[in-house]
Amino acid sequence: MIEWLNVIAGLILCVGFLEAIPYMGKYIAKFAKWLGTFDTIIGIIIIIYVFWVGEWGSLQGIVAIIAGFIMIVGILPAIPGIGKSLEKMAKWLGGFQGIIGIIVLIVGILGVLGIL
Repeated sequence: MIEWLNVIAGLILCVGFLEAIPYMGKYIAKFAKWLGTFDTIIGIIIIIYVFWVGEWGSLQGIVAIIAGFIMIVGILPAIPGIGKSLEKMAKWLGGFQGIIGIIVLIVGILGVLGIL
């Protein structure tokens, strides 16, 4: 399941690059933009799922946590105590959103295919 969540997160994070894919790019980008309207909810689900199933030590889990933090950057200040620090980290990572999105998408696809 975490592999599919990484594919979804990767699509949302690298939406700017998807139109460059021949033939299907504009349709995939349109789908990713629609998914992007739920990015905060999806980010919360990803982070909770990773910790719930204990995947935080695997490559899939680490990549999912990074993607999840980028996706929930808007609500991080509401976390008492550590919210500001997490927000700074997520905003810094957000500067590399497209590249991270591509990495998350590739790791997710490789996981779905059973390679990772």
